[in-house]
This record gives sequence, C-alpha cells and structure tokens, in this order.
Amino acid sequence: MGNQVKFNEEYPVIANSLALLDRGLKVQKPITQTLAKGPGQFSKGVAPVYLQKGKGARVWDVDGNEYIDFNMGIGPLSLGYCIPEIDEAIKQQLEEGITFSLMHPLEVEVAEMVHEIIPNAEVVKFSKTGADVTTAAVRVARAFTGRDKVFCCGYHGWHDWYIGITSRGKGIPDEIKNLTYTFLFNDIDSLKAALDDTVACVILEPFIFEAPKPGFLEELARVCKENGTLLIFDEMWTGFRVALGGAQEFFGVKADLATFSKACANGMPLAILTGRKDVMSLLDLEVFSYTTFGGETLSLAACKATIEFMKKHQAIQVIAVKGKWIQGAYNDLVKELGMEKITSCVGYPCRTMVTLNAEGQNPLVLKTYMQQELLKKGILWGGFHNMCYAHTQEDLAYTLSAYREILPRLKELIQSNTVESALKGEVLEAVFRKVDNHNIKPKK
Repeated sequence: MGNQVKFNEEYPVIANSLALLDRGLKVQKPITQTLAKGPGQFSKGVAPVYLQKGKGARVWDVDGNEYIDFNMGIGPLSLGYCIPEIDEAIKQQLEEGITFSLMHPLEVEVAEMVHEIIPNAEVVKFSKTGADVTTAAVRVARAFTGRDKVFCCGYHGWHDWYIGITSRGKGIPDEIKNLTYTFLFNDIDSLKAALDDTVACVILEPFIFEAPKPGFLEELARVCKENGTLLIFDEMWTGFRVALGGAQEFFGVKADLATFSKACANGMPLAILTGRKDVMSLLDLEVFSYTTFGGETLSLAACKATIEFMKKHQAIQVIAVKGKWIQGAYNDLVKELGMEKITSCVGYPCRTMVTLNAEGQNPLVLKTYMQQELLKKGILWGGFHNMCYAHTQEDLAYTLSAYREILPRLKELIQSNTVESALKGEVLEAVFRKVDNHNIKPKK
C-alpha cells in the first residue's frame, strides 16, 4: 500500500511513475501535454509523475499513493473529481452519441445558459481549448477594427500572436512578434500613453493574483472605447470561479469579448468565446474560426450539468469561503512564526498562491523543499491552492497542520543556508521567461 494522507514516515515510493516516464521519454516529445503538469514542475525523484484516478479532492498516483490535490487539473476541476451529477450527465449523453453529422440541441441549450449568466455574452461560440478562443477573439477584433496590433497582459496560450514574445518564441516570424506588446497590470498611465489608432485590442486576465486597483478596469474599458480598441477579458482562471458570470459580473465591468475554458465543464474539454453581437457577427462570413469537435456533446453535457450544479449548490460561494479560510489561516501562521518577510499567501480565495522569497535564496529551491515535504504528508501542491467544491474543512485543517510542521524547519534551513542540501530531488524548473521589453509605444 502506498502513502496515505497522513504524516507518513517516508517519502512516497514512485517506482511505477518513473518506469512510465522512462517509457514515455522514448516515444514522446515533449513528455507532457501541459507544462504545468510536467515533471519539471515537480521534485524529480520525489514527486509522482503519473496519476491514476481521482475522487472529490483526492487523487491516487500509479503507485497507489494518495494525496489531497491543490492543483485540480491546473484549473478545470472547480467542483472536484468524479462528481456524480456531472459524471451522470456525461454517461447519459454517451449512450446517445458523442460527435454527430449535424449540430446538436446541446449547442443551443448551453449557449442560452451562458448568455444568461455571463454579462455582455450577447452571442456565444464554442471550441475546445483556451488558446483557440483567445486567438479567435484577437482575430475577430482585428477584423472588426481594421487594425493589427495587440496589447496583452497575462498568459494567453500557445498561438503565434502571443507566445512569440516569450522565451519560447522560436519558429515564429518577427513580423508576427512585432505586432504584440505587453503592458503592466494596474499601470493605466503607461497603457493610455501607448494606445493609438493602430491597436486592435487589449487582452488581459482581469486578475492573476494581484487585485486590480480601484477604477483600473473601469478606466481601461473607457479608454479602449474612446480609442476604438476592443477590450478582451481572458477569463480562463476567473470564469466560473470568482463568480458564475466571471470577472465581468464580479467587478461590474463589461468587456467587448470574453473567453472561458478550464472550469466551465469540470474537466471536460470545452472553451467559450462570448461578446458583442456586432463584433462576433463577423464570424459568420468574414472571419474563419471552426473546429470539428466544437460541438462535441459530452463536454457540452458536462458544462450544462456544471452550471446547474453551481447554481443549485451555490458552489462559487462555497469555494470562496474555503479558499478564504486556508489563505487567512496560512497568513496567520506565518505571522505567528515571524516569517512575514519570507512567505505569504496571496490572491483571491478561489485561487491563491504561496510566495516564497528570502534574501540570498533561490525561490525555486524554497518551493521545491515545501513541495517535497508536503508530498510526504500526502498533499499534491504546486505552490497554489486551486480550490474546488469538494475540498473539505478537514482537508484544509490537515493542510494547515502540515504547514505548521514544515514552515519552522524551512525557516531554520534558510537561517543556516542549507535549504538546497535538504532537497531529496532536483530543483523545480521555471515554465518560461516572459519578455518584458515589449511594453513600448507601437511603431507607426
């Protein structure tokens, strides 16, 4: 039997994970389909590499080790694994078919539901991934405005228009890279100074962990409208988490277009583009954005059931209460231990991040140590609390007890400058380095 969710004496045995990794490395390139799930984000030699099953907020790896999961599929599992109501909806639809030769009624039904709950979702379009719909949003914004340049803030997927400005931009022509520019979140003055009549759209995550300053989003919407630039909210993380209607509902600010994926179908692959009817009408004849699996019915059935579950059980509010508790409890513990200069838990309750910084220390080394010790106690942790409905108060209290044991030891290791020597595996890797010299006024 593998490790359980308790203060285990040994680190988890991961022999089966490592054997699968060895097989995969011979036939896969890259080894992971999503960087945040890959072995570079977990302590090599200590962390599991492959998960076998999940239930509620728990997962089991291929060696039988059990964990409380705070990654939750890197966002999609807003309710939890194997929620009966969602699974039953998928099973019922499976009996009737998955992908059809004509459109399916679920396309209309789910679009009506999304139209009802999301502000300014005058019309709705479905696809499969977040990158699909953010790229569709940028494309239709360019078509509508007749402009080419894009201002962005946050992470927006793997497509050329965005990823070209990061350190993983090889293979993308400079002509494409030079049409995209970054701006700093909450810096409305620099954005206003840079906006001109060449900018088609401003796309941003309404928040990542830092809260928008009072009036920032409102002023952003105003200056975009004044400049004839479309405002796009990338709501991969905020949608179906911070509020049922996403950031537009939560902050009371409407974007011209908004994109959703991750939590909308509790783990099934679905992405949603919403927005103004006059803008999105260009998708009828002038702008092309289609995919064979956009109307795949299992995901649509899951989305419908997820929205119904969230409404019935007030899931958004429940998630917020749980997230607020663990965030507050962590920060209270940090204060008690006198570690305020080293660590804190930041962000909105639905998704918080543990920061780790100490003078003269590599933050990734500190994070690796925290992760390996939490893994020993049966907690799968990537530096975040991606909260789901299925997390119990017992899960959270247990997690706090683990923090209570680990943090004082981390403090001692920092003071003696021996954190890295306490690692049992390799140091975590950075996903990619964003390039910040693109926040300049576009060239005429």
